[in-house]
Amino acid sequence: MKRSLLFFIAVSLYAAAAHATTITYGAVLNGSSEFPANASPGTGTALVTYDDIAHTLQLQVLFSGLIGTTTASHIHCCTAVAGAGTAGVATTTPSFVGFPLGVTSGSFANTLDLTLASSWNPSFITAHGGTTAGAEAFLATGLADEKEYLNILSTAYP
Repeated sequence: MKRSLLFFIAVSLYAAAAHATTITYGAVLNGSSEFPANASPGTGTALVTYDDIAHTLQLQVLFSGLIGTTTASHIHCCTAVAGAGTAGVATTTPSFVGFPLGVTSGSFANTLDLTLASSWNPSFITAHGGTTAGAEAFLATGLADEKEYLNILSTAYP
């Protein structure tokens, strides 16, 4: 399942003291938004909140109706064109730590510390300067440009 409108809501909030920029992106997850589209009846929503001062990525995901059970979930970045194409996995592989596996519906909430290598796919760090800061900068640009996507993989739709 992928988002139908690559993280379509962006809201900027400014922290008075630290001048942090917190941006929340929302997504509708469904098979028809995959590239290429698939016939999965699964649906879901995701909110992803990026904080550039705290260097965190907060994830809130709800999903249901999957055929087959969950095998992984992660964020891919960055496609060549917004809203289309495929990209490598940016975040933890094979799945977010604590994501419910072996189920057809569920919820997930967690905050990734983007300063920790454990929040990233090691190859994503290597490809973006070899540091978590380089990986974060590339993902932040991908989020802003709508060139990333969140996937929930299942045994029926790997």
